[in-house]
Amino acid sequence: MFSDVELTMAVASELLKKSPYFDVILTAESKGIPLAYEMARNSGKPYVVARKSVKLYMTDPIAVTVKSITTAAEQTLYLSQEKAEMLKDKKVLIVDDVISTGESLIALEKLATEAGGDITGKSAVLAEGDAADRKDIIFLEKLPLFFK
Repeated sequence: MFSDVELTMAVASELLKKSPYFDVILTAESKGIPLAYEMARNSGKPYVVARKSVKLYMTDPIAVTVKSITTAAEQTLYLSQEKAEMLKDKKVLIVDDVISTGESLIALEKLATEAGGDITGKSAVLAEGDAADRKDIIFLEKLPLFFK
């Protein structure tokens, strides 16, 4: 999504067509941000970013640890209380660029649930490997895996 405005705009529009009703979008820092922004802009709904580190402005953050295949070590995602309040009693659409192992998705689900949100959909542009066989996610295309 980074640096490809036309692609981001196109896939955001297509994902919105396939998405269930939602009040707010939740994504993880950082690759999902352009997509979440564009989906929020098109839908007129807000979006929340789960951060990879605690920021000085965050009050009483909630945290979930994740092991993603795109990072070498365990990672923790954080939401400040103010951002968590944006999810409370709201229908939440989780958005990411690619779903592979689903670990990042699980972390976002835990954050949304802990914040009191009701997850209505989990979406991504691409589903990789076994994720493409899942029935609980929305995606536009399968990303094939090539092995030696």
